[in-house]
Amino acid sequence: MTTEFPNDFSELLIDRELSWLDFNQRVLELAEDNSLPLLERVRFLAIFSSNLDDFYMIRVATVKRKIENGITQKGIAGLTPSELLSKVLIKSRELADRKAALFHNELKPALAAQEIELTSWDNLNDLEKSYLKEYFLNTIFPILTPLAVDPLHPFPYISGLSLNLAIVVSHKEKSDKFFARVKVPPVIPRFVKTQKSAIHRYVTLEEVIVANLQELFPGMTIEDYFTFRVTRNQDFEIEEEDSEDLLETMEQELLQRRFGPPVRLEVDRKIKPELLSLLIDELEITEAEVIQRQGPIDLTCLNQIADIDRKDLKYPVFRSKTSKFLLETESEDSEAFFDSLKNNEVLLHHPYESFTTSVVRFLENAARDPQVLAIKQTLYRTSGDSPIVDALIEAAEAGKQVLAVVEIRARFDELANVRWARKLESAGVHVVYGLMGMKTHAKLSLIVRQETNSLRRYCHVGTGNYNPKTARLYEDWGLISSDPDLGHDLSRLFNQLSGFVVDTEFSRLLVAPRSLRSGLLGKIEKEIENAKKGLPSGIRFKLNSLLDEAFVDALYRASTAGVKVELVTRGICSLKPEIPGVSENIKVRSIVGRFLEHSRIFNFANGGETEFWIGSADLMERNLDRRVEALVKIIAPEHKATLNAELEGYFAEDIDRWELDQNGTWHRKDKDVHGKKFISLHARLIDRLKR
Repeated sequence: MTTEFPNDFSELLIDRELSWLDFNQRVLELAEDNSLPLLERVRFLAIFSSNLDDFYMIRVATVKRKIENGITQKGIAGLTPSELLSKVLIKSRELADRKAALFHNELKPALAAQEIELTSWDNLNDLEKSYLKEYFLNTIFPILTPLAVDPLHPFPYISGLSLNLAIVVSHKEKSDKFFARVKVPPVIPRFVKTQKSAIHRYVTLEEVIVANLQELFPGMTIEDYFTFRVTRNQDFEIEEEDSEDLLETMEQELLQRRFGPPVRLEVDRKIKPELLSLLIDELEITEAEVIQRQGPIDLTCLNQIADIDRKDLKYPVFRSKTSKFLLETESEDSEAFFDSLKNNEVLLHHPYESFTTSVVRFLENAARDPQVLAIKQTLYRTSGDSPIVDALIEAAEAGKQVLAVVEIRARFDELANVRWARKLESAGVHVVYGLMGMKTHAKLSLIVRQETNSLRRYCHVGTGNYNPKTARLYEDWGLISSDPDLGHDLSRLFNQLSGFVVDTEFSRLLVAPRSLRSGLLGKIEKEIENAKKGLPSGIRFKLNSLLDEAFVDALYRASTAGVKVELVTRGICSLKPEIPGVSENIKVRSIVGRFLEHSRIFNFANGGETEFWIGSADLMERNLDRRVEALVKIIAPEHKATLNAELEGYFAEDIDRWELDQNGTWHRKDKDVHGKKFISLHARLIDRLKR
């Protein structure tokens, strides 16, 4: 029997951009939650602001480009680019207004009540003004560059996300007025202490500059001033087929990126109409893309306030633990470390279990172990002082064969990855950039070690980046194994990435772009068949994003066949659950909180022989068709039990979460019918780890 869906399938889908804005709204709702520690609320507001910046730079920019190119074709949810842009701008403006109201009406007063005061220049006493005057002259003034606009000086280039002062000045003897721009230096903390003491009382850097503008324009009259900020298109694609050297091409593209066209102009709401018109004309932006609000503009700077050392205003201190399977090998004895892995696979859950004492040690031991002959590693994003990169360099300098598959196209990390690639190459590491036209997003390590009678391969497959810093904040899973089948799989996959080998069949891996899509769709079809036969069936996915239409369609068909489908999506979800006759057997949740939910888990009931897969791929076209991704099959019964218990936790009825309804609207469920607050899933897992 064939399931009959509406003729217009778009009625059953949620637009990607609007769904992402829903995700960022969930972040904002955490900032609005007065049950959370105050400085954590401040942090969530900074995260919300940064997320919205990225959204404009990439997603809004992409929609604008479609309009400029004359594209009128409707997207998956039935909206033309023009219709979508209108909805996106309205919704993002509403969220930005909520952000500003929250900051001024709730967070500032709450901070002041805790003796963290964000004040204005007019509220300072004479001693504070004198101190800040000296600070301005010694620290700020030497690096400021006022740029005038007149017949001899064209309107200056305004870099993306830079905070600027638009200033109107005049000669004291003449009535002519001139426009000037001063860039607020990003190298100085945005909130400036009003005195040297430990008291937390701050004014913004731009206010300190404004109070001392006469030093920048001596002999002139300051007529007016306003802050403004421009967001530019940061989305670009490299034509790899036309590139002889991808690394050099990327470096050139990075230089060009900063000149992308503007997509948003944020200005002080008190700006004069004539000055606003000047900015609109010079930046070639539309009035619909202008956002006026009370300052301070750009609240990503609130991270500085969230970093204040006030433990009483933050989450309780949490320190990850070493996996119990690695506790006995905490010394620097690499022999003992690898011995512990010979007969055991280790399933790791970060940040609850330490990334440093597991994955980093795995690679550091490999670097210094004389019996290790080769290391192969993917790098998508890593930290600025990465011990993993240091380990690869140490291994290469020790004469080991080291291969690094560096993804230099990882968005917003391109410059850092170009630098890593150069540094690794100079140390003798073999650096490659994966397959033509494909980003390498898979998280893989392979170590080849000479042992008594033969070579043995040790592997790590994970869901998260090889970044020790973000591993403290991102929720991810990883598997360390010496399974010969998995080692053979990774050897072939690395050969595919570095050479011309094309493999589609693996023992324990599903790999994009060749087998992952078909493999997962095949497993959904099997669940449908099992349900029809009366066999155990069920699907549980934990993802960052669900967008691919083929998977939405397959999950709808699974639902109509009676398969119970449970989904946890942190961000984008294009599927609408609980629609009668279509998705009544599907439930969708989202967990947003202390840690960033980042892992991907795929679970199938499989007729009673339950299957679990973990890996790097979301259900999006880019992940399935335009990236190298890998999922690994979990085979140890105890590891399956662990993952099953974790998924059960995500669908518990007493945890703080958001649920998606059939209309595509998210609802927070943070208390029971009696008003008792539900527990945070992250708090529950931390408590369990302590016990």
